[in-house]
This record gives sequence, structure tokens and C-alpha cells, in this order.
Amino acid sequence: MPRPVWSGAVSFGLVTIPIKVLPATENHQISFHQYHVEDMGRIRYQKVCALDGEVLSPDEIGRGYEVSKDTIVEITDEELDNMPLPTAKAIEIVAFVPADSIDPVRIGDSYYLSADGAVAAKPYVLLRKALERSSKVAVAKFAWHGRERLGLLRVMEDALVLHAMKWPDEIRSPDELAPRTVDLDDKEVDAAISLMEEMTTDDGLEGYRDHYREALEDLLAAKAHGEKPPVADTGGKPEETVVDLMAALQQSVESARASRGETTGEDGKDASVHDLTGHAQKKAARAKKATAKKTSKTAKKAPAKKAPRRTTA
Repeated sequence: MPRPVWSGAVSFGLVTIPIKVLPATENHQISFHQYHVEDMGRIRYQKVCALDGEVLSPDEIGRGYEVSKDTIVEITDEELDNMPLPTAKAIEIVAFVPADSIDPVRIGDSYYLSADGAVAAKPYVLLRKALERSSKVAVAKFAWHGRERLGLLRVMEDALVLHAMKWPDEIRSPDELAPRTVDLDDKEVDAAISLMEEMTTDDGLEGYRDHYREALEDLLAAKAHGEKPPVADTGGKPEETVVDLMAALQQSVESARASRGETTGEDGKDASVHDLTGHAQKKAARAKKATAKKTSKTAKKAPAKKAPRRTTA
């Protein structure tokens, strides 16, 4: 596991849970450096004072806020650390809300919360089980990296996960982006739903790969070994551009079925975006499968009933 990025506590009413915060994701992006093309010397950056041109070392650099052109308020690390914030040392839970009430556009970086020490185990599991049973998520506030943040705390498997969130005033409105007047008939909507059903999968996201990174790795490996780098295949007949929306949906459905080795619909006829009977059957089968899994899981967790206690006169 990665090293903790922060240590503190989760504040849940009067309950305090000592925790360590660890990154939940990792970046596999390939990074480049900048070089001088003529001699491949590495490009370096220096921090220079704008007034005297002197190159400064880190201990000569402070932070400040420009109140006006001629007035700068200097701020020290000690002053920032001593600000009277209840969230400076703890992740403070302020509310519980339904999970579907949080729009994904608010969610940013994700972190795992690890119980810090034996004393934290019981309250950690208590909060986790309470969230599981209530089907809610916690809204929290915490102060990291020089600012107070809003967070979402939820359960993932047996762990608590913290997602950093944007404040309400940081979310831009999409009101002016959507087309106002569009003529659509029911057949076109049904066709789109038909395509969605053909593309629906129960396999999750595990099979998806970053093809750009893989191609970049191949390019770097080839050049490192003095080989000719691979190039994109530009041959072949270009696909025809489909202007008609229904025709585009029809071709998309046929392409989705062909990718699975299917050439006809479930009723034996040619694939058609107008016949939704097969899709309804698929949907019902998936729902039945999900219900069976849920029932099985519930049966495993259901505690045995205790015999009623007898009373004596």
C-alpha cells in the first residue's frame, strides 16, 4: 500500500475514529521531460526575484496575498496552521444524505481511510456498518493543503473511502449548453434504447485498457532499441458517413451484435432497432440474475433467530 498522505481522525458526533489517509488511485501516465533539441541537455527552471533578478533558494521564499498593487500581506506557515478551524485536525462529518443525491460532477480525488491503531477498530467498523445499513453516504469537511474541503465518505467493500468534492459555488451551471428545441419521435428514442441494451454488460470495467499508453510504450521501446517505431494503419476503405439518425442507430446495433459474433436478432430475424422484444427479455434475465445474487447474499448474512426468553412468576 502507498504511504499515508495525512493522519488525523474522523469526527462522528462525539465519536472519534483515529485514521490514516491513503491514496485510492495511482497514476500510470507516462511523463516526459523537456530537453534542448541541439544537445539534449535537460531544461531547468529557476525561481528568480522580479525586482533584483536574484535566484532564490527555497528558504528565501515565502507566501503572501496581494491586497493592492502596492500592498502585500505576508502569511507564514505557522499562521495557517493555527487558524481556528474544527476541521484542521479531523475529518468532520456534518450530514448524511442518500447516495444518489450527490452528482458525480462534484467528486474529485479518492482516498482510503485506514483505522489507526487497535482503539480505532471498533468505531471504524461501527461507522462502516451504519453506512451500509442506512444506504447513505456521509458529507464531511476537512482542511488539507491550505484550504478547507468538502468530502463524501462511503463504504467500498470493507473499507471507508473519502472522495474530495467541489463546493456548491464551484460547480458551473449547464443550463445554456443543452439544445433547446429538437424534434425527436418515439421510434428514434426506442432505437437509441435498443442500442443501449445491445451495449449493456454485466462485466464491469475490468476489461478496459489504456490503448494510448500501450501504444506510447511500444513507441518508446522501439526507439530505445533503434527500431522503426510503429505507425497507424491508414489503409483500407474509409467508412461511409451516415447522416440519417435512424440509419446510424441501425448500423450501430448491427455492429454491436457483430462484435459478439451475432448476425441475427434473438427471434431469428435480421437485427432491427424497432423490435425491442429481445431486449426486454435480456433486461428481465439480468434483473432476475441480480435478484438471485441479492437474495443469496442476504441469506448468508441473516442472523439466526433467538428463542424467546422465558419468564418466571
